[in-house]
Amino acid sequence: MKRFFALLSFLLIIQTSNAQLFKREKVTYDANQGRGTTDNDLFRWGYYLGFNNFDFNFDYNEDLRDIYVKRSPGFNVGLIGNLRINGFLDLRLEPGLVITTRELNYSESHFEDAITVRKSDLIREVKSTYVHIPLLLKVSTKRINNFKPFIVGGFSTALNLSSNQDNPEDNKNAQFRTKKNPLFYELGFGIDFYLYNFKFTPSIRGVFGLNDELVRDNDPNSPWTSNISSMKTRGVFINFTFQ
Repeated sequence: MKRFFALLSFLLIIQTSNAQLFKREKVTYDANQGRGTTDNDLFRWGYYLGFNNFDFNFDYNEDLRDIYVKRSPGFNVGLIGNLRINGFLDLRLEPGLVITTRELNYSESHFEDAITVRKSDLIREVKSTYVHIPLLLKVSTKRINNFKPFIVGGFSTALNLSSNQDNPEDNKNAQFRTKKNPLFYELGFGIDFYLYNFKFTPSIRGVFGLNDELVRDNDPNSPWTSNISSMKTRGVFINFTFQ
């Protein structure tokens, strides 16, 4: 249902702006009417809405069957602060809220030493609500009529509001613990579309964890965490930006 409404909204935006995007006349800022693009401003502001799909990348100590990660689409919303460096470079701060859920599915091979294994022991749900703060460098091409492709990259940090890092209970009590402050690097691309009333930008960006996010169980031989050398987030953002 979320995907349907996202697709419907995107098609409506494209349909209503089609005449503006594909005409040869270049959209510029109209000071009299107070509308149009403001690319030459030193500071620009905006907001974004989007979707995400998060995963975990595991490294293991021993060669056991991989932990399967069942992914679910999540939601992004945030603000944009843009500092113009020159006609091709911009520095961007994009603080936002990211909501996502991942389900970890273990193989019974992780529980060979356990006396009994319940079905619930093989599944762990990891809910994450990140206050996500990326600092990005946007590198654009020369504007072509009302289009301007770009690539973007940088680093980000986050505060995981759903983290149970300080919880004394662990997987024996069905508590899969993750750290509060993951770090990421990000790479992506998009296209600025210049319309009469605003600039619309669809973009796609990969997010890759830099630090181990796993809080290990108190038992060093825990079947849930003992074989995990590192657990790092990786994911994809699809954002729709309005400036």
